[in-house]
Amino acid sequence: VQLQASGGGLVQYGGSLRLSCAASANILSFVVMGWYRQAPGKQRDMVATVSSSGLTHYADSVKGRATISRDNAKNTVYLQMNSLKPDDTAVYYCKAVPSNRPAYWGQGTQVTVSS
Repeated sequence: VQLQASGGGLVQYGGSLRLSCAASANILSFVVMGWYRQAPGKQRDMVATVSSSGLTHYADSVKGRATISRDNAKNTVYLQMNSLKPDDTAVYYCKAVPSNRPAYWGQGTQVTVSS
């Protein structure tokens, strides 16, 4: 399974981005899909997840500013980020968790927020 993350880039403080994660497999086969991020020198942290049933979960740091969604027909998960801050600067990774093996990770997409 391959996860192709895209949509990152340079954005100004207060701006918005939509990240996409396109899977090479049927995303309904995954128990959970999510977005994680890793800033330089820091650990990789969860940003948002969505289960196969549609339940969502967000990190406190992005609640109210982020929306995770999935398009099952396109095998794609999205992360809409608004009101971006410099603290949101990180490499964003897509993760897919199957029910019977370790998780898959995408290659990451850089998000840089300028102040």
